[in-house]
Amino acid sequence: MKYDIIVSGVGGQGVLSISAIIASSAMQEGLSVKQSEVHGMSQRGGAVVANLRLSDKPIQSDLIPHGTASLIISMEPLEGPRYLSYLSPDATLVSSTNPVVNIPNYPQLDGLLAKLRELKKVVLVDAEKIARDKGSAQAVNMVMVGAASPLLPLKIETLEQNIRTIFARKGERVVDINLQAFRAGREAAQ
Repeated sequence: MKYDIIVSGVGGQGVLSISAIIASSAMQEGLSVKQSEVHGMSQRGGAVVANLRLSDKPIQSDLIPHGTASLIISMEPLEGPRYLSYLSPDATLVSSTNPVVNIPNYPQLDGLLAKLRELKKVVLVDAEKIARDKGSAQAVNMVMVGAASPLLPLKIETLEQNIRTIFARKGERVVDINLQAFRAGREAAQ
């Protein structure tokens, strides 16, 4: 089994938290994991991308070759399309519908979402609304993990356990909000 994931977004959206939860869950389930990330200008609203490779065999490289990714998780609708050439023919793009307009020529959202809907396999989620409904706009990243979870080769219980672990130092209320956001994202994607 080999499962390659690209997680893309803008600085501050939680791309690295998503990668950490998925990677920790995979390792806990006995899979080999390699991860690579680029976040040079992330503090100024720049692009952040993580390559996350899971396998039941040793993995040689942490970078995903073009045409082989199983999944793209995009924290905003413009970032995912940057990496479509990495998707394998039967792969899925899971994207938030909420833009981060950080460039002057950001495309019209309706047109961008219409293009995404043309993809063979796409899941679009209003992650901001779901996160706010669950108590925190900052839980968007957990909504997106939830939306991607039906596609991941991981147990839901393991993902939830790692969400608890990562957010435990912030208190039980934050853990609960993030678990609710995860579950609501999963429900929205199904």
